Amino acid sequence: MPLNATEAVLVDIVAPVEELPAKLITLLQHTLEIQKDSDINVKNRSSLQKIIILLREHTGHDFLLYKKTTLMRRIERRKGVHQLGSTEDYVHFLQENPKEIELLFKELLIGVTSFFRDTAVWDELTSTILPELIKDLPEGYVLRAWITACSTGEEAYSLAIAFKEVMESTVKHRNITLQIFATDLDTDAIEKARRGFFTTNIIVDVSPERISKFFNVEVDGYRVISAIREMLVFAPHNVIKDPPFTKLNILMCRNMLIYMEPPLQKKLIELFNYSLLPGGIMVLGSAEAIARNNEGFKVLDGKLKLYKRTKIALTSELTGFPSSFSSNKTITKEMTNTPKVVENIQSLADQILLQQFAPASVLVNDRGDILYITGRTGKYLEPVAGKANWNIHVMAREGLRNELPNAFQKALESTEAINLRNIKIRNSSGDFNYVTITIKRIENPDQLKGMVMIVFKDEHEIVDPLLSKQKTTKSNLSSRHKELEAELKQSNEDLLTSREQMQASQEELKSINEELQSTNEELQSTNEELTTSKEEMQSLNEELQTVNAELQNKLSDFELANNDMKNLLNSTEIATLFLDKELNIRRFTDAVSKIFKIRSNDSGRPFTDLVNDLNYPSMDNDARSVIKNLTPIQNTIGTKDGRWYNVRIMPYRTLDDRIDGIVITFTDITASKKAEEALLMENRYRRLFESAKDGILILNEETGNIMDVNPYLIEMLGYSYEQFVEKAIWEIGPFKDIVANKEKFSELKKKKFVRYENLPLQTAKGKEIKVEFVSTSYLVNNKKVIQCIIRDITERKQIEEALALVETRYHHLFESAKEGIFYIDALTGKITDVNPFLTQLLGHSKEEFVNKPIWEINFLKNIISNKDMFKELKQEKPVNYEKVQIETATGKKINVDFTLNMYIVDNHEVMQCFIRNFTFLNSK
Repeated sequence: MPLNATEAVLVDIVAPVEELPAKLITLLQHTLEIQKDSDINVKNRSSLQKIIILLREHTGHDFLLYKKTTLMRRIERRKGVHQLGSTEDYVHFLQENPKEIELLFKELLIGVTSFFRDTAVWDELTSTILPELIKDLPEGYVLRAWITACSTGEEAYSLAIAFKEVMESTVKHRNITLQIFATDLDTDAIEKARRGFFTTNIIVDVSPERISKFFNVEVDGYRVISAIREMLVFAPHNVIKDPPFTKLNILMCRNMLIYMEPPLQKKLIELFNYSLLPGGIMVLGSAEAIARNNEGFKVLDGKLKLYKRTKIALTSELTGFPSSFSSNKTITKEMTNTPKVVENIQSLADQILLQQFAPASVLVNDRGDILYITGRTGKYLEPVAGKANWNIHVMAREGLRNELPNAFQKALESTEAINLRNIKIRNSSGDFNYVTITIKRIENPDQLKGMVMIVFKDEHEIVDPLLSKQKTTKSNLSSRHKELEAELKQSNEDLLTSREQMQASQEELKSINEELQSTNEELQSTNEELTTSKEEMQSLNEELQTVNAELQNKLSDFELANNDMKNLLNSTEIATLFLDKELNIRRFTDAVSKIFKIRSNDSGRPFTDLVNDLNYPSMDNDARSVIKNLTPIQNTIGTKDGRWYNVRIMPYRTLDDRIDGIVITFTDITASKKAEEALLMENRYRRLFESAKDGILILNEETGNIMDVNPYLIEMLGYSYEQFVEKAIWEIGPFKDIVANKEKFSELKKKKFVRYENLPLQTAKGKEIKVEFVSTSYLVNNKKVIQCIIRDITERKQIEEALALVETRYHHLFESAKEGIFYIDALTGKITDVNPFLTQLLGHSKEEFVNKPIWEINFLKNIISNKDMFKELKQEKPVNYEKVQIETATGKKINVDFTLNMYIVDNHEVMQCFIRNFTFLNSK
């Protein structure tokens, strides 16, 4: 319960139990000084104005016309909560704490409500008022009701339930429905009302029969059934500045007017008269009355505050309600800390002219969304049912709705004003008004550039003028006729004077009566405020009793908590160690023995003496760090036998927020760790499977069905994924040569490993390719599968054949060349091969050359005499020596040309040498 109250922002003080009595006594000692409006001094009045401005700037709602005593009482209460001395101090507190502005706003809304409040009112509604209202309505009629200041919706749901009961008991089988519009300033309250969920406390106000019929029972309370919720539309709405709902049959405004000044009360009563259809019902609160504004209403029950709207409409003058305030305006400390400058006469006169004499108008953006309203626009605009929509095209009344779009578009495209003259608009009573509408796009100032002003001006009904003038000729009047005319004129003047004197007397009597009624309303309001204060004191007394009961039960709660803790420690699967500030063991769970070598009598031993299986050498240092810095440490630690734990080291905090050691928890995450590793391996395999440049097939070993195929094989063979999956491998055309039937597949299973080299396969397009086919069998998630690797070796075979041909040609050339050719490993200097012509030319065998360094060959010492010379020769590529004399095996000396070239073979440097017999060539 305390947590729910705190989250709902319903409490003023949040503190430990032992501190609450002192704080409550301090709050009570801060006496609330509730002053009458006339007694508010100049300083307090100035501070109050600043608070109203701050509220308006922060919330967009103006409390200027609310009763000052109500405002001051709520402000004094907030001052008491924060122990502030003066109202000016509270102003500074609001400026520095914007959240307090929101709390004050919630406080001023006074969201007091309940189901079927004032039972006598609801009894009268269900027994008489609603049946009378419904009985003469036509089939299919939709009643419209507006619940202002609905708070969390109890009153709105009460009306819906009452209507259902009346329909079931008195007018069965009639297709009449009720649409309820429930509005409030508090968006949080509206959200709660929409949910339709209420705590079990409503059983005090709602009978068991109604709960069983109209509510669904849930864990912590009751929820209104959908059939009732569908009758209601909840929306945020400011009754003072937003357009009203119209064509209403029922309007309920209970205990809202008592918090407002009489001028605002009068204007709201006029607004309610305008919103209701003739014969519509208005229900006010027990402390409210329409007083002097009742000429548009008939009193059905003065005690229960039930009224019926007559056919007489109240004054149609502009109400002058405050309009939307600009969100761009800001309040600075300089403005709130300096005396207010008196506005000049011109601006005051302009304001009065705009509010009382200017025609009704609206300011809209280029899409038609209403941004600002001046005057009473209800004769021309009306809100639609359902979700609130402030677009002028939607709100336009019949007669204006068809004419407005074209004219609006023309105004957007032109700099001139567009006039719609003598537009015939149907009003809420069914009559027609003639209106001239002016639509003008605004160019200056820059802040309003692009917006559109729409002005409504009422016109008299048009009468066609006579096309010709009549000329009348007056006869001469007789003197007697003139005398009678003079007497009649004098009598009329006397009668007019008497009538004016009578009207003046009547106005004076009315004024006196209004003053008496106003005084009566003030007394009623004061009585309501005293009742509210009494309820607050009763609530405070109940809170003190609750605190006392909680203190009395504290000892038993602690004992129960201790027993619960013991059972929790014994039953939990999480290994937990409780250590004191010196890291001595205070308490541990049984699961700790799986990690530490610990016994039940080890309490009090140093934690560092315990032998454990963790790979966590810095655990004692981390424990001391947590005690020192009070910062929790968390690590994932493995054990020597392959287990994994999530180790958390946290400060041990007592109820009074003292640090009295540390708590170490060991959560076994071995399974999740293995699953993580398995998932990682699966992801790696999948990436390899998807990106492999070999075709891969996965087969079910039991059935031979293809379970998966990778994109490369699909591209290689030209079949779609669907043509492979869930088909037996011997049913797929390309593999019929490998696995022609189930018997062949059984043989494949038995061998476990099969490899086919240079196997022909045919693609979907009929192209034959050469592949290497390898299959292996293994387990995946306890399921035997066969993995087949299919590698396209067509290109490789073609290259191998081409290389074989080149090799053959080269070998033939090497063997048949008429020049001596030999190869040297550039790294070692050893001869790797010689051709037959060189052995014949020099008279040495091939074995005398191969695997010997070139500088050790006698006949080449004239060219390369040692290893260093060989290294130098490597740098001089290519090398060409002419007419070099060498000696053959028989001792014959011949002259040769020696040529050396360097090139790379398989990333290895090779030297190719040519020896041409120059002597032989010359002799020829």
